Amino acid sequence: QLQAFGGGLVQTGGSRRLSCVASGRAFNAYTVAWFRQIPGKEREFAAAISHGIGTTYYSDSVKDRFIIFRDNNKNMVYLQMDSLQPEDTAVYYCAAASCLDERDVSTERYYNFWGQGTQVTVSS
Repeated sequence: QLQAFGGGLVQTGGSRRLSCVASGRAFNAYTVAWFRQIPGKEREFAAAISHGIGTTYYSDSVKDRFIIFRDNNKNMVYLQMDSLQPEDTAVYYCAAASCLDERDVSTERYYNFWGQGTQVTVSS
């Protein structure tokens, strides 16, 4: 199981760190991603980190503002979000996948395990 937490209300330009914790499985064997669902829109890819060496991937909308990283000893993956904007307001989900090709990291149907969402609201 995955559990995402850390959401909340933040002002424009502020920062927030989301956490995703896994129970019952070795997290380091999985590619882990953060997706987000903006009100009225489909869920979209935000960032991912591969198993093994931890290659990171970002959507254009969050690149250079968000950082994804992992602590395998704690079975945790984090999403550090800086320079937040109102358009970042969304429900954020973490997801995990095994044996994922890097070409597929942004495709949600390849992710087997999902946490519940955590709401991030950026006030203008």
